[in-house]
Amino acid sequence: MGAQAASRLARNIRQLRDARGLTQAQAAKLAGVPRATWGNLESGEANPTLAVLTAVGEALQVSLEELVSAPRAGTRFFPRAELPERVQGHATVRKLLPEKLPGLDLERLELPPRGRMAGVPHTTGAREYLTCERGSLTLAVAGKVWTLGPGDVVVFRGDQRHGYGNPGEEPAVGYSVILLEPVR
Repeated sequence: MGAQAASRLARNIRQLRDARGLTQAQAAKLAGVPRATWGNLESGEANPTLAVLTAVGEALQVSLEELVSAPRAGTRFFPRAELPERVQGHATVRKLLPEKLPGLDLERLELPPRGRMAGVPHTTGAREYLTCERGSLTLAVAGKVWTLGPGDVVVFRGDQRHGYGNPGEEPAVGYSVILLEPVR
């Protein structure tokens, strides 16, 4: 393992352990490795096997990728103008995830009074979660129409034809969370 990779691994393990409020001895016990091994991992002097890295990841409840990857920026601000927005039917749809997250999409829907929007079927196996924040929304899916008020949620197969509407006299706002079936 190169010095830079070992240093990054050490920093990540130490940071993850500290965030969980564990001592080195407690973390080592959870991972089933000697305390000295854990200490060497955090000092950057270890050259761990895949089995040790897997045990450490399981003890800290993170993936191997998170153990070895470069740290991501802690915070980043995205002004509204940087978030993609489109008009679809009568609705204004704005993406709320400025960075691509595999298998996940989050959108804000704003429909004017009596406005409608056809949904686009997603990939096979997709699940969609629709919630209403303000006003009233309808969801037509699988031959049934659901009416949502503020705080209501409907979960449905997103891989079928569906449509949204605002039956009210005030603008309606909702959020759609789409979980795409992972490609295997």
